[in-house]
Amino acid sequence: MNNNDFIVQVALPEHRVFAEEIVEEMAESAKARGTGIAKRSPEYVAGKMQEGKSVIAFHKDGTWAGFCYIETWSHGQFVANSGLIVSPKFRKAGLAKAIKEEIFALSRKLYPKAKIFGLTTGLAVMKINSDLGYEPVTYSELTQDEEFWKGCQSCVNFEILKMKERKNCMCTAMLYDPKEKKHEAAKEFAEELQKKPKLYERFMRIKQRLIEKNKGGSDLKSLLLFLAFLNK
Repeated sequence: MNNNDFIVQVALPEHRVFAEEIVEEMAESAKARGTGIAKRSPEYVAGKMQEGKSVIAFHKDGTWAGFCYIETWSHGQFVANSGLIVSPKFRKAGLAKAIKEEIFALSRKLYPKAKIFGLTTGLAVMKINSDLGYEPVTYSELTQDEEFWKGCQSCVNFEILKMKERKNCMCTAMLYDPKEKKHEAAKEFAEELQKKPKLYERFMRIKQRLIEKNKGGSDLKSLLLFLAFLNK
C-alpha cells in the first residue's frame, strides 16, 4: 500500500458524514498513546469542513482514511494544523505525511503571513514538520492565546505544563515562520532521530531531566541542536 492508493483533498461540506467517525478515532488514538488532545465534537469537525479549513483522505475504494484541520490563534497571527489522524488500517503507508503536506499548503494559502506551529512528542511528526521547514522553538515563541492552552487540559501531562508555568513540558514545540528560511540543523536532527530510535529515547530522557530541574525552554532548544551535532 502506498500514496497512490489514496486521495488527499481539501474536505468539502458533504464530507460531514464522516465527522463522528473521525472524532471517535481521534479519541481512541489519544487513549492508546496515553496522551490527551483537545476534545472536539462532530459538529466542530463538520464546521471545519464547511469552512474549507480541513483536509480529508480516502482510500481509492472510498473508505475514510485520514483527516487534519486548521485552527487560528491570536487573530490569525498563528496557525496550528490540529487533529491529525490516520485510520489504523492505513497507517505506515506514508499517509500522515501526505495529509500534513496538504494541510500545510492549505494553511499557507489561507494564511500566508501566519506562523504555523505544533506541539508533539512523536518522532514521526517531528520528522515531517522538519521536512516542511518547522524548527524547534521555546514555548514563549508560540501563541499566548489562552484558548489554545486550554486545549492542553485533557493531556495527561497538563500538571507538568501548569507547574512549569507554561514554559516547557514533554511536548517539543515546533514553528514554521514564513519570514525565516528552512532550518537545516533541525532537519538533520530529525533525520538522525529517525535512523536511530535509541537517540530519540536518549533525547526524551535528557529533556525530561531538564524539565524536572526547571530548566528553561532555551535549554531544550539547545539540546536539539547539541544531540544532532553529537550524532553526525
